[in-house]
Amino acid sequence: MSDPASATDWRQKLGVFVAHPTTEKILIGLILINAVILGLETYQPVMDRFGPVLQTLDSLILAIFVIEIALRISAHGWQFFKDPWGLFDFIVVGIALIPSSGAFSVLRALRVLRALRILTLVPSMRRVVGGLLGAIPGLLSVIMVMGLIFYIGAVIATKLFGERFPDWFGTLGESAYTLFQVMTLESWSMGIARPVIAEFPQAWIFFVIFILIATFTMLNLFIAVIVNAIQAEHDSEMLAAEAETTQHVDDQHELTRQEIASLRDEVRALQTLLNPAGSKPG
Repeated sequence: MSDPASATDWRQKLGVFVAHPTTEKILIGLILINAVILGLETYQPVMDRFGPVLQTLDSLILAIFVIEIALRISAHGWQFFKDPWGLFDFIVVGIALIPSSGAFSVLRALRVLRALRILTLVPSMRRVVGGLLGAIPGLLSVIMVMGLIFYIGAVIATKLFGERFPDWFGTLGESAYTLFQVMTLESWSMGIARPVIAEFPQAWIFFVIFILIATFTMLNLFIAVIVNAIQAEHDSEMLAAEAETTQHVDDQHELTRQEIASLRDEVRALQTLLNPAGSKPG
């Protein structure tokens, strides 16, 4: 029968090993090498000459990733699957283990997703992803406002320009797509706006107002929401680090207090031995 204390100690040592900076650096290097290998596999001349070597290296690196995931699961137990980043690593590595033949042949192209594992190992990149995920609620509000602006602009453009420019503004969907191109500023002037202005001299008012609202205002709102979310993610990490430091200092103070109390008890015991109660000077 195994000792629970020794098993817990073993899992703690295993957790320290898989989270050690050296281990993480090795994994980052393997992820980068694996990404290069997957890129080289897209070049047929390279595959004709080094195909077996690249596939062997890819299999070895995948085996290391599988062992690493198994060690993390052994160290953390079911808590591993409660961590979103751990679950992400598990899914990305698991996809590579599915046979890439027959109906699952499309999954072979998804092996490149293993390169995304670097997001879980680099704190700055993980912070950016966390900020983007945290920005989703705010972005949804911005998207709703932009959708309303696009709908109004598409209705106006269809009614004004649809008859003369059916390819661009013939239907509500075509108008929305054309306005999306205008919003991205891709060939909007010479390709769309000027031909329309040649037929409707006052159309420049519509395009200028739409660009000012959709491009210079709404897209900046997108950036502002994302930057704010990333800053909030950074602040939360800083607060967590400060709380951890404060807890460590408090633990050290408590340990020091206990040691001082123990020393006082030892001093009293020595005083009692040196000056026993009831003894009288001769």
